[in-house]
Amino acid sequence: MAQKIKLVLIDLSGTLHIDNSVIPGAIEALKKLRGSNAQVKFVTNTTKESKNILHTRLKTLGFDIKKDEIFSSLGAARELVKGRKLNPLLLIDDAALEDFTDIIDEKQPSNAVLVGLAPEKFNYKYLNEAFRLLLEGAPLIAIHKGRYYKKSDGLALGPGAFVQGLEFSANVKAEIIGKPSANFFKSALGNFSPEEAVMIGDDVNDDVAGAQAAGIRGFLVKTGKYRVGDEITIDPVPAKVCNSFVDAVDMILQSNDS
Repeated sequence: MAQKIKLVLIDLSGTLHIDNSVIPGAIEALKKLRGSNAQVKFVTNTTKESKNILHTRLKTLGFDIKKDEIFSSLGAARELVKGRKLNPLLLIDDAALEDFTDIIDEKQPSNAVLVGLAPEKFNYKYLNEAFRLLLEGAPLIAIHKGRYYKKSDGLALGPGAFVQGLEFSANVKAEIIGKPSANFFKSALGNFSPEEAVMIGDDVNDDVAGAQAAGIRGFLVKTGKYRVGDEITIDPVPAKVCNSFVDAVDMILQSNDS
């Protein structure tokens, strides 16, 4: 890698931790990375909890992360809802609702549908309410369209299956806010160029392919939701395939020292 890496975009769930378990060596590797000249930013599609709850959990796990370093699709969705003055039906987890309480008026009718990861709301009652709103012309906004994610007890369905079901039944197309949206990655770059950044993540599509489509090198880690052979399912293939976040950090530091 000839270009020095000045910004490292890091996925959270599956890359640094799985639920409340830290990926071995991740805390120490993050400290090493912070000791270099590279800046870090945590880009996540996590929608199951608010930014405050997420930040508290990461700190409790032992990670040295500032709240303003977290760039989330949930936050991007909040800004979209606020900017467009929407009052959506929220198919998101109760733990994430606090990010919207000051901009949603529950006494007024919904005029959009916003979908995140909401296991308790992916049932006929809520989905049918969303379906009827879409038939009336309300826009469908997906915070992300992840296929699955890693839990402590194994892989679990992401919101993508339910978003696609609503698209199919209502004959609409969802607007995707988070990864792998190119706009999401471009916003995460801030003042850095794509060539100066890398993205580390466990999702070959949302993390790696999405980043590389935006001109950012993608480092795929074999933790979290990674499955054998993921690296050959996208074109171009990942810039690097690493056993874990620890190895990805070592590669970055070695590259910048060369």
